[in-house]
Amino acid sequence: MTEIVSEPQAPQATPQNNPQDQQAASRSRRGGQGRQPNQAGQQAARPQNPLLEQLAKWHPALFGEQLVPFKRGIFEDLLAAHPELEKEALKAALQQHTRSGRYLAAMASGQQRHDLNGQPVEATLPEHVHHALIEVFRRRQQRTPEDLTPKLRNRIVIAYEASGLTREEYAERVQGRDEKTNALVADALAEADARAAKDEALLRSFQLSGQTSEQEFAEMYGMNPRQVTQQLERARRRNASKA
Repeated sequence: MTEIVSEPQAPQATPQNNPQDQQAASRSRRGGQGRQPNQAGQQAARPQNPLLEQLAKWHPALFGEQLVPFKRGIFEDLLAAHPELEKEALKAALQQHTRSGRYLAAMASGQQRHDLNGQPVEATLPEHVHHALIEVFRRRQQRTPEDLTPKLRNRIVIAYEASGLTREEYAERVQGRDEKTNALVADALAEADARAAKDEALLRSFQLSGQTSEQEFAEMYGMNPRQVTQQLERARRRNASKA
């Protein structure tokens, strides 16, 4: 049977709702009187599928307080473990679960995929991490006037560095239909490469300085010791991954 738990897809750019338009439409439907409309960005919480409560009792490591990404084929695994379940009911429950903000946040974190026992069994593909990350920030942006673009760009840099892919490979995998998001990815990858070059230059300087203490090296050049340590660690990890 084909896997039915859909992976997060790259979201399309959508205009944000105008609170005044929402308020006017609400008044129009109620003749201008009645209950106060919801505040901008707030929506009524969707009732939880009751089957998810049962799944949480059976598999708390997957459906409990701390969510983790599912392994591919989890739908078939659940049917095999619980043959009494109706396929369509399970499908609806899993779709609601995997589209929730909490599950998307778990995917965006880059954690491994887990089986029914809550054991990590396979890596989450970089493109799945990326699309979940974009969706998480899209939803957050709808709830705040703050421009979250810089934070999203930094998270893309982190995801790219963790992927182990080259710049070209990563860009190809996460390419989407939204040109604005594609441009943001390009900026993030350029920023990551520039940071990597600085980290490598700093590591070479440290090695040539003859210093054995990173703190003394930082103080020698008037740099922040903590930042120097972070840069050196990043450079060493990159070099180790290439070895």
